[in-house]
Amino acid sequence: MRKLTVAVGAVIATTYGGAVILHNPSISASDYGGGSHLETLRKKLHAPDAVVPSRETLQSALKAANKANPLDVLVIGGGATGTGAALDAVTRGLKVGLVEREDFASGTSSRSTKLLHGGVRYLEKAVFNLDYGQYKLVLHALDERKRVIDNAPHLCHALPCMTPCFSWFEVVYYWAGLKMYDLVAGRQLLHLSRYYSRKESVELFPTLAREGNGRSLSGTVVYYDGQMNDSRLNVGLACTAALAGAAVLNHAEVVSLLKDDAGQRIIGARIRNNLTGEEFDTYAKVIVNASGPFCDALRKMADKNAQEMIAPSSGVHIILPDYYSPEGMGLIVPKTKDGRVVFMLPWMGRTIAGTTDSNTSITYLPEPHEDEIQFILDAISDYLNVKVRRADVLSAWSGIRPLAVDPTAKNTESISRDHIVCEDYPGLVTITGGKWTTYRSMAEDAVNAAIKSGKLTPAYGCMTNNLSIVGGEGWDPSSFTVLAQQYKRMKSTHSGKVVPGVMDSAAARHLSHAYGTLAERVAAIAQNENLGKRLAHGYPYLEAEVAYCARNEYCESAIDFIARRTRLAFLETDAARRALPRVIEILANEHKWDNSREKEELQKATDFLKTFKSSKNAQFHDGKHT
Repeated sequence: MRKLTVAVGAVIATTYGGAVILHNPSISASDYGGGSHLETLRKKLHAPDAVVPSRETLQSALKAANKANPLDVLVIGGGATGTGAALDAVTRGLKVGLVEREDFASGTSSRSTKLLHGGVRYLEKAVFNLDYGQYKLVLHALDERKRVIDNAPHLCHALPCMTPCFSWFEVVYYWAGLKMYDLVAGRQLLHLSRYYSRKESVELFPTLAREGNGRSLSGTVVYYDGQMNDSRLNVGLACTAALAGAAVLNHAEVVSLLKDDAGQRIIGARIRNNLTGEEFDTYAKVIVNASGPFCDALRKMADKNAQEMIAPSSGVHIILPDYYSPEGMGLIVPKTKDGRVVFMLPWMGRTIAGTTDSNTSITYLPEPHEDEIQFILDAISDYLNVKVRRADVLSAWSGIRPLAVDPTAKNTESISRDHIVCEDYPGLVTITGGKWTTYRSMAEDAVNAAIKSGKLTPAYGCMTNNLSIVGGEGWDPSSFTVLAQQYKRMKSTHSGKVVPGVMDSAAARHLSHAYGTLAERVAAIAQNENLGKRLAHGYPYLEAEVAYCARNEYCESAIDFIARRTRLAFLETDAARRALPRVIEILANEHKWDNSREKEELQKATDFLKTFKSSKNAQFHDGKHT
């Protein structure tokens, strides 16, 4: 970070130098008299007996969309933006379908830093480059940050992040910059930032280095951003869209796009159900391409000469034991050799550290390179008083950021993180770029563009501003106590005997945060179906969750469960591997798999876990991090 001056607010407000990004004006619910509709919608989504439609029902709805009676919108891509767009469109009263080749959140949306943030670094750029575009990006993201937290309170929370200062100049500089971050947040502020002395800082963050590299800690500045369980939020969006009436189908791949007789407009897609191999056609007035890093491949299905608009960037994260960071306090490393900020944050009982930013190629299953893991370990080791060991890496993964290309950018670090909506082939609206925090408004922009493209007539305006996802409506942080007091974990022993277990606070808290107000449904399965045993030692995940997710969350494979319905693969590769046989046994019972399918699932999941470079499955030669 460079020198901050106080006069910058006025300069930013009068200077514009950002890239032009297509944004359509928002359509509010009141434009269509949608107040009562919103209440009806909420009651439908959060009814005590609400159950998502079966996979067969959803596929039938997609197959029924023909030329004479097409969908209004078909969304391709089941990440945050795609599921967000499906939810936005269906709650406006449109007829909506969504297909995803793998699973919801199987790509970038499950491999994030888990932060909901405005972007401190973008605010700094806005100040020093006098870039009003970057300033607006931060302002908008901070607004959306609060909306995401409010709409999924069980999966999101505020997290304090500590910035170490090694001189009084840094103290003043970071304090002023983060106070400006507070100011920009305005009414959407989570908590005020504040300065802590050296003594206070060490009490709050015991592993923080007091001395090192010829410098001495002067104090720290702590500010707040949001943190989330990204893939569960994504799955929640998909299930909410399904409850609202959208035909969402995971493990369904677009084989080709269908054009009208004149070949001038996209009017549908050929879909393959990857679980059964069956292929069918689905017709729609507009297709929304929300396939993230793969959006260019889809655009080239429409026009083989389409110019690429994705600059893929690799973001690597690692998981370390909990002792690297205290519960409830993150650490931000503001100066790294590639110019990026590195975070070290508590997450789900462990420590997550990342991220890198380097050029990469687009692959279905990206793997972290050893030098990227090393970069993160090096970046945090300078700020800690504990030995940073490569052997402590419980899991490591890579995600591909679909950054929108700016022809003048010299590297991916300087590419704008804003999103782009375009229709470079009639009937195919593409949305790309952006970040998790702004998924809701990205979806809104994409749907607005689709409405314009297809001359659609929605019954209502955008409803997603204050629409809770499933499990979020009426959730309370203390609701886990009901689970702990009223439910038992009935467990089957190896001999077949059923023994009762306590629904301890760790398991109860986990269920409450993962499933929100639906947690009692999972607890009931644990109690009534003798599925109360833990799946992995040291983790609160229960056998009952496998059955629940298979029945209620479109969990169709072992990988779906260990990676996205729970986060076991991301938290500890070895623990996920140990849990696999039981996970597959329960899924086989739910989905009526035969022995060959069970063996196939075990092989696929084992191969998948090999792409997570924990210390147990990575080859490394390291003199420093032993």
